[in-house]
Amino acid sequence: MRFLNTPTTDLTYNDVFLVPSRSEVSSRFDADLGTQDGTGTTVPLVAANMTAVSGARMMETLARRGGLAILPQDVPADAAQRIIEEVKGADPLLESAVIVSPDTSIDHALRRLGDRRFDEAVVVDEDGRPVGILRRDESQNEDPAASVASVMHPIPLLLDASDLAPDAAWGSAERTAALRQVFAECEELGIELAVVVREGLYAGVMSTSGAVRAATYRPALDARGSLIVGAAVGINGDVAAKAEGLLRAGADVLVVDTAHGHQQKMFDALAAVKSLDPEVPIVAGNVVSADGTRDLIEAGADIVKVGVGPGAMCTTRMMTAVGRPQFSAVLECATAAREMGKHVWADGGVKHPRDVALALAAGASQVMVGSWLAGTFESPGELHRDDDGRLYKESFGMASTRAVKHRTREEDPFTRARKAMFEEGISNSTMYIDAASPSAEDIVDKITAGLRSSMTYAGASDLQEFHDRAVVGVQAASGYDEGRARSQSWLV
Repeated sequence: MRFLNTPTTDLTYNDVFLVPSRSEVSSRFDADLGTQDGTGTTVPLVAANMTAVSGARMMETLARRGGLAILPQDVPADAAQRIIEEVKGADPLLESAVIVSPDTSIDHALRRLGDRRFDEAVVVDEDGRPVGILRRDESQNEDPAASVASVMHPIPLLLDASDLAPDAAWGSAERTAALRQVFAECEELGIELAVVVREGLYAGVMSTSGAVRAATYRPALDARGSLIVGAAVGINGDVAAKAEGLLRAGADVLVVDTAHGHQQKMFDALAAVKSLDPEVPIVAGNVVSADGTRDLIEAGADIVKVGVGPGAMCTTRMMTAVGRPQFSAVLECATAAREMGKHVWADGGVKHPRDVALALAAGASQVMVGSWLAGTFESPGELHRDDDGRLYKESFGMASTRAVKHRTREEDPFTRARKAMFEEGISNSTMYIDAASPSAEDIVDKITAGLRSSMTYAGASDLQEFHDRAVVGVQAASGYDEGRARSQSWLV
């Protein structure tokens, strides 16, 4: 990356822009979004290890589209193991729908459908065979105590998993042709999804949007062909035991996480993790300087997490004055890591696809996204409805009083009260579900579409070439404002 004009101060994403260059890349689909940091992701997106962001559904969804979600450190060990096993058992191609039995009440089925992007549930008998479809809109005015069997419809399109070219390579002409055929059949029937069986038993569904995405993305898979998962540990307590449990459960990436990563307890935690001789990438953070990056790498980190205070839920900079404008932090840390043959993740501060592109241009191997994903159907939070009928979920920072109370729930009340005094995050934030983009997959689509276009403007066919070729300019606030779209005339 090079600057078009010399900066005289640290920069946020809003302060910079990308300059188009001569390009030989003729199609956005020619841009390879695969990462080279050893994690196995095929798009450079990581869902942050926040309680309001990353759970089983987010982990499954992101990995199926090539990304990675990190299970938060405050998830109990038994629950973490169960979640990891659940995600590992998910189908890399087929999507997951709500499954109900014929004798389930309509009320219960509709409540389960409440925070799903599909408007249909699959009715499965006691042997695991699909026997019908329940449609949300047709069931809402029925007797809520009645059984699903009384209102379910015959399955309009039932496919065998073998119809989807399961042995064909991802992105191959054979697999794309099979997905195109499913899309065409659903469109002809005017339906949202097809039900898929394997040896007669329910295996999953394939929606029209899923068919398009499966032809566009490659899932992030481990050596056995299962979806990859990441998990976080803190720097307190028996770090080695916690890390060993996560690795034994099948974690493919381990994140050693704390707000202030440039400290002795982090180095001790990394030593404890490395003593296990893990055969997975170890991520550590957070820092914002070259010195912090080098020290974490020397202590054993393969990837360094960069960012103090840019996140939407974080109040660290206002409380402590500690932090650094994120673009400059990523640029400096990525340069230091590259000199040592390692990588950084840009953690926080992204609000638009442009910000993701800028972080990657600065040298990050991947970008962590938090609040942007909190307001989606796949985030773990409970779905609420405001007085105007708008759907939303609650989000909160991992250094907020709410998160600290949860993390210290097993400590004595006096200790918990003292720790709760040190709040550096928002405890309750309303994250509305965007009706036009309610799913995490919609967010991934937007980000990768913007990123692919950015790469073609730079003449880059992969992420390394994007960083090498990127030309970045510094702009005033008015320059950023000039680039914003207007939904109405400025003369109004």
